[in-house]
Amino acid sequence: MTIQITGKNLDAGNAFQAYASDKIHTVLNKYLDRVPDGHVRLERERGFFKTSCSVRLTSGLLLEAHGEGDDAYTSVDSAAHRLESRVRRYKSRIKNHSSPEAAARRKIDMEARDYVVSVGEEDQPEHHDANPLIIAEGQRNIGHMTVSEAVMQLDLSEAPFMIFKNAAHGGLNVVYRRNDGNIGWIDAETAAAAKPVD
Repeated sequence: MTIQITGKNLDAGNAFQAYASDKIHTVLNKYLDRVPDGHVRLERERGFFKTSCSVRLTSGLLLEAHGEGDDAYTSVDSAAHRLESRVRRYKSRIKNHSSPEAAARRKIDMEARDYVVSVGEEDQPEHHDANPLIIAEGQRNIGHMTVSEAVMQLDLSEAPFMIFKNAAHGGLNVVYRRNDGNIGWIDAETAAAAKPVD
């Protein structure tokens, strides 16, 4: 399997590419049976370096880790350390996640459009009463998962939230990162079931 190394607005030289590839392969070989494909991106921002690692496991789970440092090597070391701590924490669950039952349950059930809107209303007076100005759009896959699988995926991916269909009842649910460091869970299905009938 391959780990692609790229630089954003800078050249990730051969020495850095070899170092980053070896570092990520070492972490993944230590805990996983097969090293999956991945991507490492290096960028320089305001005098320090940021490294972003993204690895898609064969089970479909997405592992992400970010690191920062005064130089490129320190930033990839930091990202590799975070990646290793995540893989180590969920090692047994990652292996169980590749079972046929989990894979069948995790199938993509629906796709949703994902929009980024501008909040700079004072700059666009013509959009005052209209819909907000869309500056980017994408697509998000929504699959069936248990709540614990969704929490694990959220923790592995460093995303701020995750939308999924609850495997218990098929309703849309959201898990998200709270400001206090915990993970919140929104279950609209149980709220609807608990609503009194008039």
